[in-house]
Amino acid sequence: MLGMSFLSFLTLTLIGAVVAVAYHYAIRYRFLEGYDALFGKLIVGWFGAWIGSPVLGHWLWKVENVYVVPAILGAIVTIHLTVLTGKALAKIAGMRPAVTEEKKEETRPGKPAIAA
Repeated sequence: MLGMSFLSFLTLTLIGAVVAVAYHYAIRYRFLEGYDALFGKLIVGWFGAWIGSPVLGHWLWKVENVYVVPAILGAIVTIHLTVLTGKALAKIAGMRPAVTEEKKEETRPGKPAIAA
């Protein structure tokens, strides 16, 4: 059988929500403000919690086929990396290359250019 039970889904949602709320309100580690950012963190946190056990292993407590500690660590890592990536990309986008100004002589129609 493919898929997961509804209780496993709820467990992952609860873990993702707790980590998302902690990051957004307690730690205040944000790239965006408001409920949209919190909802985005919840989605990313759910995905991190879901992928946590296959990546980090199957250890300690198991609730409805979800290993709690790897799921929490997976949610923390994905939320942190998502916000960090957003901040890094914003910083890169805000950088401007150093441009030296060159004085250009302006030629106006009707006026002869002055030779140096």
